[in-house]
Amino acid sequence: MARNGVIGANNALPWHLSADLKRFKSLTMGHHMIMGRKTFQSIGRVLPGRTSVVVTRNPAFGHEGVVTAASVSEAIQRSIKDTEIFVVGGAGIFREALPLATRIHATEIARDYDGDTFFPAFDRTQWRETDAEPFSEGELRGRFVTYDKKSA
Repeated sequence: MARNGVIGANNALPWHLSADLKRFKSLTMGHHMIMGRKTFQSIGRVLPGRTSVVVTRNPAFGHEGVVTAASVSEAIQRSIKDTEIFVVGGAGIFREALPLATRIHATEIARDYDGDTFFPAFDRTQWRETDAEPFSEGELRGRFVTYDKKSA
C-alpha cells in the first residue's frame, strides 16, 4: 500500500515492484488465496501452486481451476484446512476479512499514489510489528512488514 493507503488504480497496481511480486509468490505458494472477482480478473489467470478462491455474488461466474464462494465467510470455510489463508484483495474483501485476520503481510511504499482503491483503515495499536525489511527498487522505497494481532 502507498503511504496514502492506495492499493489500486483502474483495477491494477499503480506500481511495478518485482521484489513485492517475488515476496507475494513466496508467501502464498501452496496456500489458498481469497480474492474478489475483479482482483481475480485483474490477475488474469490462476496462479500456479496456489488455490484461488474467488468471492462473487454472480452465481454464473466460473473459471477452470477456481473455487468460488458467495461471501468471505464461505471462502474461509472452503479454505479452512489450510495452515495459512491469504486474503489478497480487493478493498471490500480486505474490509470484510480484516476483523478476522491475525496477521497482515504488507508492502508499505514510502510515497503517495493517485488511485481509486484503498486498503481499509485499521487501528495499528491493535497490531504489533513482528518483522520488517526495507526495500529499494528503482525510485520505489519502503518496507515489507508483518503485523501480528495483539492478544486481548
